[in-house]
Amino acid sequence: MQTVLYLSVAVLTFAVTALLGRWLIPELHKLKFGQTIREVGPKWHKNKQGTPTMGGIMFILGIALAMIACLPVFYALGVEETFLMKVRVFAGLGMAVAFGAIGFMDDYIGIVKKRNLGLTEKQKLVLQFAVAIAYFASLGLSGDSTATLIPFVGQVDLGFFYYILAAILLVGLVNAVNFTDGIDGLDSTVSFFAFLGMALCAGALSMTGLSALGVAAAAGCLGFLVWNWHPAKVFMGDTGSLFLGGMVGALAFGMDLPILLLPVGLVYWAEILSVVLQVSYFKATHGKRLFKMSPIHHHFEMCGWSEMKICGVFGLVSLLGSAVAFLCVLFGV
Repeated sequence: MQTVLYLSVAVLTFAVTALLGRWLIPELHKLKFGQTIREVGPKWHKNKQGTPTMGGIMFILGIALAMIACLPVFYALGVEETFLMKVRVFAGLGMAVAFGAIGFMDDYIGIVKKRNLGLTEKQKLVLQFAVAIAYFASLGLSGDSTATLIPFVGQVDLGFFYYILAAILLVGLVNAVNFTDGIDGLDSTVSFFAFLGMALCAGALSMTGLSALGVAAAAGCLGFLVWNWHPAKVFMGDTGSLFLGGMVGALAFGMDLPILLLPVGLVYWAEILSVVLQVSYFKATHGKRLFKMSPIHHHFEMCGWSEMKICGVFGLVSLLGSAVAFLCVLFGV
């Protein structure tokens, strides 16, 4: 039964996402919802000016429709899960969609103003923390615990302090995934392997709904890569990248294993850390740079790596990190 569920959500998500591109991309062109390329970015990115953005709508709809259409049916057919597990699945999906809505506002405002800026940093953080708080409140009200796994210590109940740390970690993760979106196919490729690893982890823990959510997310990334692979015909925009960040968080916190975000999110953390280090070093040295450009994928671009090579190497790192997470879950590490 679970295998049929996974195949159903995978096929439906991929089909909806990939087919939506045939309609959505021309519509985005008509609406002139094209990406404005930053002046500080690599000069060769200027030829991407005008490529439609907000393409994340494609996989958001694909994943949401597949989960809403398939999972309740399989619950009715005999797939058994507790009420709390069902809340974790659908609250997680709702939380990711809410992050995607913030990204949509950011993209839309940026397009209307004809510059690569949308919401202010303060506005985005306030909205993101509001979504995170609402998500964790829904879990807490449904009976979820505040215990989490700490390496070399075991399960520790952090009480109310858990929600503070969890909200900070979730918002940080979402923005890390957002920083990973910068070249054709990168965020989709890295996230595909992250979701695949999370789906396997949830399956090993007999969390069918969460595993199906991970499978749907992975299939959505593949469907989007049909249009986003180099040379990209559409970009996901903040609409898509913030949604993907929310999805990764929903799977980790849904399993009560946010610790898995360390290996699974190796690329995400490297991306956001490179930005923090670059800014800090620039200020400390009064103008010197640690990297040729940040986030770090742009550093490798400036070193002569092609976009496809960066996607391949970063995707391999994500695959290895996900494999480590799966082995840890499988052997109870």
